[in-house]
Amino acid sequence: MQEKIKQSLRTAEGLYHRLVLLVGTTGSGKTELLRDFAGEIGTEVITINLLLSAELLGLSEKQRVLHLPEILDKIVETKQATVVLDNIEILFDQRLKQDPLKLLQLMSRNRSVIAAWNGKIEQGRLVYAETGHSEYRQYDGKELLLVSMDGTATLEGAHKNEGV
Repeated sequence: MQEKIKQSLRTAEGLYHRLVLLVGTTGSGKTELLRDFAGEIGTEVITINLLLSAELLGLSEKQRVLHLPEILDKIVETKQATVVLDNIEILFDQRLKQDPLKLLQLMSRNRSVIAAWNGKIEQGRLVYAETGHSEYRQYDGKELLLVSMDGTATLEGAHKNEGV
């Protein structure tokens, strides 16, 4: 699995969004895999839920919505070439009025990002939560770099940046 993550990150180097999503359901081993990977590349796993909720605590709901992208960028600001993110569920909170995938993509324009995605890949689509759940999201997986906990990876799906 670590080799698939490394291959995906190498592929991401030439892309506009240097984002790799490690996709698996709760309890599938994403956290342990990310910790091992982060240790191997000499960085730490950033726990988004904990850090972001602490930053948002003193803000009004409107301020949270407006400032979330810059707060998130401040949290991941690092000198490391690759940022490793876990526990991103807070990004799906409906009250924040954000598109979690777009936030991750925005973050990955200036750095390589690997993030744990608590969900699944179904018929080529990236899914978060169950249909009918308030946080349910579904995205076309064609242009995303996905590494699934079942051992599969999409290494050719994303397109190279050609003057975008």
